[in-house]
Amino acid sequence: MQSLLRRGTALFTPSASPSPSSTPNPSEPPRSIRSPDDFIKAPAAESLFVKPDPATDGEDCLHDCATCTIKYPAKFDVDQEDEMYGNVNGWSTHLLVATGKTDWVRDVADEEGSVMEAVDRGGVLPSNGKLKLSASNMPVPDEYHAHEKGEQPTTVLLLPSFTIIDHVTPKLVPELIRSFIDPAMTNTTPLNVPPVLAETEGVDTGLTEEQVMSSLRSRPCPHAAVILLCSQKTRDARCGQSAPLLRREFDRHLRPLGLHRDLDDERPGGVGIYFISHVGGHKYAANVIVYRRRDFDWYKETEAQVAEASAIKTADEGASQCIWLARVRPEDCENIVRYTILQGKVVKPGTQLRGGFDRERGLISW
Repeated sequence: MQSLLRRGTALFTPSASPSPSSTPNPSEPPRSIRSPDDFIKAPAAESLFVKPDPATDGEDCLHDCATCTIKYPAKFDVDQEDEMYGNVNGWSTHLLVATGKTDWVRDVADEEGSVMEAVDRGGVLPSNGKLKLSASNMPVPDEYHAHEKGEQPTTVLLLPSFTIIDHVTPKLVPELIRSFIDPAMTNTTPLNVPPVLAETEGVDTGLTEEQVMSSLRSRPCPHAAVILLCSQKTRDARCGQSAPLLRREFDRHLRPLGLHRDLDDERPGGVGIYFISHVGGHKYAANVIVYRRRDFDWYKETEAQVAEASAIKTADEGASQCIWLARVRPEDCENIVRYTILQGKVVKPGTQLRGGFDRERGLISW
């Protein structure tokens, strides 16, 4: 009985990402990931992330949720035939812009006077690769409503660095890009590079002079992971239908674990769930993108550890993985929480994995 109890508890305990030695082929030696050039494309969906094994992870990984009462509408039909893996365009950083809304004009960059418009059409491109841009339902600050369109300050979340930048206006977007996005870690910034080596190989490990001089201010995102759900019904009605239903089901499984966070809840740890604009592939609805830290308890460091980290300019390591799933249904949510959110594993890679990255293992899908 005690062994069964311990096993059940372990299933819901956040674990680190699989170690670099957890390669799909056990005979392959661990690779040294010291620069973006060391990242390689995982050849198949089953090799990008570890799949749960019933022998070690329990029989639950073989079954969908049995207690789920939420259902999609009867006519909710998606493409089940296409091979999805490896068909998403790569990106380097991902910017979520707070709008307080769950639906937007067809192209969010068409929203006149918005930060999205300024990012997409302002003429300043990030120097560290492609930027994925999403409008989100993150709440806007109170000051947003006191300004005219085109001058409204809002909040943005930069991934994979898990960085929040406050009071961004359209006019400050060039400063946002030069001071915060350009020097930020990307999806192919190695996780395990020592600070001294990182500096010599051009990997950012601390504040830049531009950030110190900037009028914008940043702070760490408090969450251990974020779940992004496409909710843009102006692009596809299924996205508008699925996002609220999936959120309810994710919430139901996160609450007993103490990981549920409302939009305004900034307690450290936990999982934030945000609705975002169109990410492509709505015929595979629902699209679910998970960014997760490898250490869910990073915020529990002692003051001495924080001081030591500051002395050697070790920055927040950000998200270790991004796991992009599609064809997600409410009955999948329990195991996505149990295995994907908490352990960085993918239960149904062959039918649900579109792509992503693993910065610890040096793997990408594009």
